[in-house]
Amino acid sequence: MALLHVNFFSMVLGMSMNMDVILPQQTWGQIGMEGKGADGKCKTVYLLHGMSDDQTIWQRRTSIERYVSRLGIAVVMPTTHLAFYTDTAYGMKYWTFISQELPKICREFFPQMSERREDTLAAGLSMGGYGAWKLGLRAVETFGAAASLSGALDIVEDFRRNVKENPANGPLFQGIFTSLQELEGSENDLMTLAASLAAEKRELPRLYAWCGREDALYQGNLKLWEYVRKLGYDLTSEESTGDHQWKYWDEKIQDVLRWWLQTDLDLQ
Repeated sequence: MALLHVNFFSMVLGMSMNMDVILPQQTWGQIGMEGKGADGKCKTVYLLHGMSDDQTIWQRRTSIERYVSRLGIAVVMPTTHLAFYTDTAYGMKYWTFISQELPKICREFFPQMSERREDTLAAGLSMGGYGAWKLGLRAVETFGAAASLSGALDIVEDFRRNVKENPANGPLFQGIFTSLQELEGSENDLMTLAASLAAEKRELPRLYAWCGREDALYQGNLKLWEYVRKLGYDLTSEESTGDHQWKYWDEKIQDVLRWWLQTDLDLQ
C-alpha cells in the first residue's frame, strides 16, 4: 500500500485542506504485509471522522491500512472540521466540499480511482456516520453505498440532546443548522432525505449501520433503521453490546468492508 498525506486548496471553502489517502499497490516481501494492486480502476472508500477528530484519526486508532492491503481498493480520509458535513449557517460550504469538490479533486489527482457510483462507498463514525448516510442519500449519483458506525443518524434529536445536556453547545449547532425548527424536515435531516429519494423512484443506495446498545445514539439509530426499511431501502443493520469508542469501530470497519465488497475474507 501507499500512504499519501495530501495538502490542497479548496476553492469551495476558500482555504487549504488536508486528506490522507491509501492507494493499492502490489507488493511482496514486506514483513507481515501483503499488498494487492487494483485490477483496472479501483474502488474507493471515503472514510469520515467524528466531532473531535481529523483526517489522521482512522490511522491512529485502527489498522485500516492493513485491513485494505489485500483488497485492492483506495481509501480517502479527509478533514472536514466540526461542521457535520453541512453547508453551515455561518457560510462555510462543507457539504458542497465533501459531496462535489472532493470527489472531483480525488479523481483528478488519482485517475486510477473509479468514477462509478457502485465502486464508491461513504463510511464514517459518529458525526461521520451521519455524513456518510447523508452522502448516500443526497449524493446518490456519486455514492452507491453508505455505512454508519455509531452514527448521529437522528440529527434532530442529537441537536436537541446535545444542547440540553450542555447549553454551551447551542452556538455550535445553531451556527451549523440555524435552529431545530430549520433543521427538521430540511435537506440536512436524514429522514427527509430518505423519503425524498425513495419518492423519486431512483436507484437507492445500499446502507449499513452498527450501533452499540449502550451508546447514547442507539435509540436514534433504531428509529432511522426502521424508517428506511419501510421506505424500501436495502439496509444491513447490526447491534451489540458497546458504547461510543474505538475498540468497537476498529472491529466494525472490517465488517463494513466485507459487507460492501461482499466477501468473507479475513482482514486481520
